[in-house]
Amino acid sequence: MDNDETIELLAKTALSYAKAGADIVMVKPALAYLDVIYRVKQRFDYPVAAYNVSGEYSMVKAASKENWINEKEIVLEILTSIKRAGADMIITYYAKEAAKWIQKSYLRKQRNISPAE
Repeated sequence: MDNDETIELLAKTALSYAKAGADIVMVKPALAYLDVIYRVKQRFDYPVAAYNVSGEYSMVKAASKENWINEKEIVLEILTSIKRAGADMIITYYAKEAAKWIQKSYLRKQRNISPAE
């Protein structure tokens, strides 16, 4: 089975769950299946949840611990890529940390905007 057939099969499986009464179609692991998230979102009218699984979390934590990557930058890039693929919601072990990073960034930007803008 080639890659396109595999993706199509996964998308059809997601649709069958949705037709069976699921309110949300969940795709996991999120990073490995960004293309599936995209196809499910494009083809079916169901909310898509993406689960950034523990293995993906552990991979980033380990690389960060070795100072191979900037954890914050990588996590925000991963979450952005999942959202760009079409996820309506993202389930991640980084939820609290990402929320803090995003809030701090937003507040910093707000302070730099003049009242006239």
